[in-house]
Amino acid sequence: MATFILLGSFVILFMLRIPIALSLAISSILTAIYLGIPLEVIGQRMLTSFNSFAIMAIPLFIFAGEIMGEGGLSRRLVKFSNLLVGRLRGGLAIVNVLSTMFFGGITGSAGADASAIGGIMIPMMRMRGYDKDYAVGITITGSIQGVLLPPSHNIILYSLVAGGVSIPALFAAGIVPGVSLGLILMVIAYIIAVKRNYPHGERIPREAWARIIIEGLFSLTTALIIIIGILSGVFTANESGAIAVVYSLLLVTLGFREVNAKKFHEILVRTFQRLSVVLFLIASSSAFAWLSSYLRLPELVLGGITSITTSRVGVFLLMNVILLFLGMIMDMAPLIVIATPILLPIAVKFGMDPVQFGIMLMLNLGIGLLTPPVGAVLYIGSSIGELTLEEAFKAILPFLIAMVCMLMLITFIPGISLSLPKMLVH
Repeated sequence: MATFILLGSFVILFMLRIPIALSLAISSILTAIYLGIPLEVIGQRMLTSFNSFAIMAIPLFIFAGEIMGEGGLSRRLVKFSNLLVGRLRGGLAIVNVLSTMFFGGITGSAGADASAIGGIMIPMMRMRGYDKDYAVGITITGSIQGVLLPPSHNIILYSLVAGGVSIPALFAAGIVPGVSLGLILMVIAYIIAVKRNYPHGERIPREAWARIIIEGLFSLTTALIIIIGILSGVFTANESGAIAVVYSLLLVTLGFREVNAKKFHEILVRTFQRLSVVLFLIASSSAFAWLSSYLRLPELVLGGITSITTSRVGVFLLMNVILLFLGMIMDMAPLIVIATPILLPIAVKFGMDPVQFGIMLMLNLGIGLLTPPVGAVLYIGSSIGELTLEEAFKAILPFLIAMVCMLMLITFIPGISLSLPKMLVH
C-alpha cells in the first residue's frame, strides 16, 4: 500500500502538471505520513543530499556555462567549425554537429547547446537552402553530445546519487562515446546532404583564418582545462569548476569584451534560477529515492525483471526499454536521482561496471530529451525552427536510430566507455 501511495500519488500529481520536484516532495510526504515516519526524517534526507563536497561542482559548471553562452562562444565555435569542415557537401550540417560537440564540451548541457547553436545554425541553414526539418533534426540530435562530454553536470549528479562513483572516471568514460556519436551523426548528415543535393559551404577568405582559429582555440581552452586538469589529477572537479568560471569571465569580459555589467547581472539571475530548480529537484528526488529503498522497491523491480528474463542480455535490454519509456514522460535530472538507486544495483549484479552504467544512463536519458511528450530539447528545436512537434520528431528519426544503435554498443561493449578511464584515471 505504501508503494502504491508513493508511486500512485507521484503519477497523479505529474499528470496534473504539478512541477516534478514538488510532485516528488508531496508524494514522499504522503508516504511518510502513511508509514508513520516523522516528517523530520524526510527533511533530513532532503538536506543530507547536499552534504557532499562534490555537489559544489554543479553550480560552478552551470555558472561557467551561462557565462560562455552569453559571451559569444557559440558564434565563434561555429566559425571555427566552418573553417574545418564547412567546404564539404552539406557542410553546414557537419559544422552544426561539430559546433555542438565543441560547445557541449564547455557547457555540458544539451539544452544550452540546442538553444545557442540552434539559434545561429537553424536560420543560417534555412537561408542557404537546407530544408527546415533537416536543420532542426541535425541541431537537436547533435546537442545530445553535451550530456556525455565533460563537464556534464548530469554526470556529476549521477556520481553523487551512485554513492561517489569517480567523477574523473565518468568524465573520461564519456569522451569516446560522445565523440563517436558526433562522428556517426556527421556521416548520416553527409549521406542525407548528398542524397538531397545540399550545397557546399562558402569559402572563407584566408585573411580571416588566423582570427577565427585564435578565437576558436581560446573558446575551447575552457574544456581542455577541465578535462586535462581533472584526468591528470592536478585539481578536483570543484577546483576545475572554479577555474572554468574565472577563465570564462576573463575571456568574455577582457578578451572578447561581450559581457558588460548588465549582461553579467542577467547571467547571475539565470544561474540562480537554474540552480534553485536543480537543487530543489535533487533534494526532493533524494527523499523519494530513500523511501523507494526503504520500501525495497529495487528488489521488487529486480524480481519483476528476472521473472521476465534471467539472461544478462535480456536484463540489460529490459533496463534500456524501461529507461527509454521513462525518458519520454520525465525530465533527465529527476530520472537520474530516481532510477539510479533502483537500477544500478541490478546492473552491477549482472556484471556491469557503475561507470559504464552511468554513461549508458546518460545517453539513454539524453535520447529521452528528444522524444515526446516531455522531450525538452525537441521543444527547443521545434520552437527555433518553427515546426510542430510531429514534424520535428519525424526529422530526427534517422539520427535517433543511430543513437539507439550507439546506446546498444555502450551497453554491451564495455571497452567503449571503460577503455579511456582505465588508461587515464588511477
